Amino acid sequence: MNLRELLSIPYLLEAEAVETKPGQWLVRLAYPELPGCTAEGAVVEDALKDLERRRIEMIVSLVEQGKEPPIPRAPLAAADPLWTADDLGVSARVAALLNGAAATQGV
Repeated sequence: MNLRELLSIPYLLEAEAVETKPGQWLVRLAYPELPGCTAEGAVVEDALKDLERRRIEMIVSLVEQGKEPPIPRAPLAAADPLWTADDLGVSARVAALLNGAAATQGV
């Protein structure tokens, strides 16, 4: 499986609201199928962006190490991992790997 496909795998998302002090809440998000891939924050959208950034960085790091991330289901055909990486500010690293893979595959 290539990096584009690996970054297009849909992972289960767990979310919970946690009261840290009376009246103060945080949202905790995790991809339990990617051990250690968690994020938390006061605003769910911010926590989700952080979680997605961590998911991409974790998958890219595993690929760079020659390891394969967990593949619990098939990649989404309509996913655009480069757009997501660009939106999250990690596109340069991902684009370089995607372009390198395309060049070695003759694409």
